Order: sequence, then C-alpha cells, then structure tokens
Amino acid sequence: MNDSEQAGDFRIEHDSMGEVRVPAHAKWRAQTQRAVENFPVSGQRLERAHIEALARIKAAAARVNAGLGVIDGDRAEAIASAAEEVAKGRWDAHFPVDVFQTGSGTSSNMNTNEVIATLATERLPEGREVHPNDHVNASQSSNDVFPSSIHIAATGAVTRDLVPALEHLAASLERKSAEFAKVVKSGRTHLMDATPVTLGQEFGGYAAQVRYGIERLRAALPRLAELPLGGTAVGTGINTPAGFSAAVIAEVARTTGLPLTEARDHFEAQGARDGLVETSGQLRTIAVSLTKIANDLRWMASGPRTGLAEINLPDLQPGSSIMPGKVNPVIPEAVLMVAAQVTGNDTTVAVAGAAGNFELNVMLPVMAKNLLESVRLLANASRLLADRTVDGITANAERAREYAESSPSVVTPLNKYIGYEEAAKVAKRSLAERKTIREVVLESGYVERGDLTVEQLDEALDVLRMTHP
Repeated sequence: MNDSEQAGDFRIEHDSMGEVRVPAHAKWRAQTQRAVENFPVSGQRLERAHIEALARIKAAAARVNAGLGVIDGDRAEAIASAAEEVAKGRWDAHFPVDVFQTGSGTSSNMNTNEVIATLATERLPEGREVHPNDHVNASQSSNDVFPSSIHIAATGAVTRDLVPALEHLAASLERKSAEFAKVVKSGRTHLMDATPVTLGQEFGGYAAQVRYGIERLRAALPRLAELPLGGTAVGTGINTPAGFSAAVIAEVARTTGLPLTEARDHFEAQGARDGLVETSGQLRTIAVSLTKIANDLRWMASGPRTGLAEINLPDLQPGSSIMPGKVNPVIPEAVLMVAAQVTGNDTTVAVAGAAGNFELNVMLPVMAKNLLESVRLLANASRLLADRTVDGITANAERAREYAESSPSVVTPLNKYIGYEEAAKVAKRSLAERKTIREVVLESGYVERGDLTVEQLDEALDVLRMTHP
C-alpha cells in the first residue's frame, strides 16, 4: 500500500485524523482499527449474511459507477472481484468491528470499504491504488449503504431460510394431523376438562398457526425489501449520479435473486426503520406460536405415570444426572428458549427503531444483530422441532379416549334432552360417585321418564361424534 509502512508486527496506516498502527496481516486499514480500539464491548461481530450483503452492494456499486463514468473500468472490476470474494466468506476474519459501535454502522461500512480496497489494490498493477472512500464508497454513504445491507440480509434470510423452515414444520404437523384424525381425547379450556376433540384437530391447529406465520412474513416482505440506496447522507442523493440508485438495486437484485426495490420515499427510508420493526414483530408472533405449540406438546407428553401421557415424544437423551431412566422434552424446551430470545430481540428492535432522529436512525447495528439472529434461531428451531420431535410423536390412543369418556364435560350434548341444570347435576354426581355419565343418566330415571331413549343416549355420548358439529 502506498500509505503504509511495515513496523514489526504492525504497519502504519493513515486516514483524515492521522496515523494508526494496524496489525501487519490485516486487510483492514485505519478507520477499522480505530473502531476496534473504540468499541471493545461484546466480542460479537456482524452476522455472516450481513457481511455478504455489504459486499454485494459494493460489487454492484462499482459496476454501476464504471458504467456512469464515476470510476474507471479496471478499478471497478478489481473492486467487484474483491467484493465477490468477501461475499462468499473468504475474508470474514477481517471484519473485527463490534456490533455495538457507531449507530449508523459507519465503522462496518468503512471496514468493508477498506478490506475491499486492499484486496482490489492487490489485483491492480503496482503503483495503482483503490481508495476505500473515493472508489469503493463512490456515490454512497454509510447512511444509505448500511441500512440497505440490513434489509438485503434480512430479506434473504426470511425468504431462503425461515420461510422454508416454517413450511417444513407446517408439513410435519399436517402429517400428524392426518395420522391422528381419529384419536379422540378430552378437550381442555382453562386447563380444565372440556368437550372432546381429536388429536388430529389439535395438530391441524398448530399447523395453521405456522402457516399463518408464513403469511405474515410474506405480507411484510414488500416493505422489508425496499432499499434506501441512493439517498446517500440524508436522503437527498447528494454526490450520486443520475440513474445510480435504480441501477445498483437492480444489480443487487440480479446477483442475489431477491425481490429488492428502491424506496418509494427516501426520507422515510433514511430516517426510519419501520420495515425492520414490522418484520421483527412478525418474528415475535411466530415465536409466540411456537411457544404455544411447544408447551402443548410438553403437557400432552407429561408423565409417564403422573402426567397426561396422551402422546409420546421421541427419546433423545438422558434427562437427569441423578434419576435413572428419566427422559425430558428437550427439543420443545430449546424451542421455548429460542422463543424467549426472539421476544427479547423484538423489544430491542422496537426500542432501536424509535431512535430515528430526523434524517437517520442511530441504532442500526443492534437492529441488524437482533433481527438476523431472530431469523436464524427461528429457522433452526423450526427444523429441529419438526425433525427431532414432531415426526416421531406417537399417540396413546386408548388413554386419550379414556380421558375423553371419563370427562364430565361429555354431558354437554344431553342439554337438549334434559336441560342445562339437570345435566349439571349429572356431571357433579358423576364426579362425586366416580361413575360414568352414562351410568348416572341410566340410574337417574331420565330414560324411564321419556326424556331420551337409550339409543339417543349412546349417540349423544359418542365422544368421536362430539368432535364435529
């Protein structure tokens, strides 16, 4: 590099503020090094998908800038080639900046610019240099690049990872719904006995929750896929040549295969991150759905002797270091922890989203971290739940039916024959004397009085029939 000199295990780099010592092996330069020293906060770096998105923007911008005469073709090709290597993950070790950094993500944008500039310079004849600001960042600002990269990474993660994972889980639940269509069991409301349902109906409800989550995500995608690229510093597009925005976004869409579009209003897109907040809210809803499903599975599998034991979950690992033979619902528990994390992440995204002051949100990196983490966790947990739990569930059909038939709530269809108050008396006597509803009805003289026939009684107490209108 023209502006560096070796100094043992370090070299000296220069930026507008002066000299900085940078590790000799590093592909980054002065501004990245300042950020490394300024933000030793969490040890957490940008997500892999986020680095890729930044690199995709730089490659596309270089090609468009060359076409518009902003930079020469050789430099543009060197930048694009280097950026493509970064996008593929070859240089991830050279992105050391902490997530908790400057709120605009400028440090990570400059980290990207510097790494690509170094790699691109190595591709050019000696004496020619690629500058991180003048060439790699040409026609751009951190203020439009960094938020765009979040939207690109999140759009890709939702469409390629989370939606397919949720579809996989929904299909698994739907197969169980069909398998358990005739397994009748007691319904429960308020955790108390209710009229019968089938296990298949319950699993069908779980599948519908997951399907609706997919619908919610897809409904949010048009806003998530809008990019503020071209707005540069404050949304006005200063220092951007005509046609740059549309061309760069089209190029990124082409290389990623994502449905990306230019922001309809660059001032909204620059100052607010409502598309990310909306998407995070949908992720939270999915987390709530998975919480309900995982808890129901744990309840139904509880036991084996002192719980409900209506279903069996696959045995995956020993459940206790002291109690031999104990097996726990470990995957549902992991899913519950993921759901808790996603709920917390959504709170962070909401608070961060409210930090848009005038023309810029200044909590972008933490929004990126939490949103992308939520997508990744939900995708992984959904596949695990399907493959290592739902697919292996079996039903204890006899026990489930016994619960249904012994529940006092099966008296409900008798309302039309003997009335609500008489039916309540039957239910209470059934519980007190530990007899079935049928036994109490026959003993109480309702048939003899002509309130109903034995045939009507048997039909009314058919628990499988009760699961349909």
